[in-house]
Amino acid sequence: MDSVFPQRMSVLLVQAEPGGAEELRASLGAAAGMEGIDLHVEQATTLDGALERLTRGGMDVILLDLFLPDSEGLTTFERTSAFAPDVPIIIVTDVVDDQLAVSTVQGGAQDYLVRSEIRPAVLGRAMLYAIERHRLLSALRSLSLIDDLTGLYNRRGFTELGEQYMKLAWRSGRAITLVYLDVDRFKSINDTLGHLVGDRALRRVADILKATFRRSDIIARLGGDEFAVLALETTGEPAEWLAQRLREGVSMHNASSREPFRLAASVGVARSMGEQRVDLDDLLAQADAAMYREKRSKQKAAYL
Repeated sequence: MDSVFPQRMSVLLVQAEPGGAEELRASLGAAAGMEGIDLHVEQATTLDGALERLTRGGMDVILLDLFLPDSEGLTTFERTSAFAPDVPIIIVTDVVDDQLAVSTVQGGAQDYLVRSEIRPAVLGRAMLYAIERHRLLSALRSLSLIDDLTGLYNRRGFTELGEQYMKLAWRSGRAITLVYLDVDRFKSINDTLGHLVGDRALRRVADILKATFRRSDIIARLGGDEFAVLALETTGEPAEWLAQRLREGVSMHNASSREPFRLAASVGVARSMGEQRVDLDDLLAQADAAMYREKRSKQKAAYL
């Protein structure tokens, strides 16, 4: 089920500032030439105008400025996403705001680009990847690939979508990171507090994972108390930073939770550079081994 990037593309440019819109049109034209794409661009200068155009369909990707005459900030993205859930959205803005970028990407935006940093090649590939990722996610919605307890992907869903992500990483030359998590002392929670509480603990882990990673990342419960996340990297941040962010999420949960249990997890990370043809199973085995090394280290420390 390999996929091919589209040779024709319709783009809705939602930008109010004339100068910025013209710069983007020029970058789009150059990008289309580089990628050999037959590009069709339409523009809306207000959110209402964008939503009205989207009612007629036919758009492959939206380049959305968050600050428009009739809408500002995260609300702009949320309204657009809710109105056209089947169209991938790339945020293109002058605003450098890390928190806003994280919020939009976690909410389902495929990318967050600062206009002054955009180059035609970057913009072209960002659109192609956005369409590909969104298509893959949409294709899985109708399949039985979801874990009933947590709402995450199950092992089959992780494998199906993960293999496509690996192919995308190979084609695009981008790195991919796999984070593997095992809940520590989960059997003790089940044995002392009961299976209903144990199920609740697993759902809390799922909530932490969803809050930590992007909606475009593949988050799965592989079975029992084992979870995995596959993230196609968009920045040069170290892979271990993802694991650290996850550990901090667990700590924050414990600090505020009124549950009768405290969560703890062992985490392993494996990373593949885009040019490396590493199989998903091999990457999973590497992350699994790293997780068990951390778990054994904890167990050893407990006896000292």
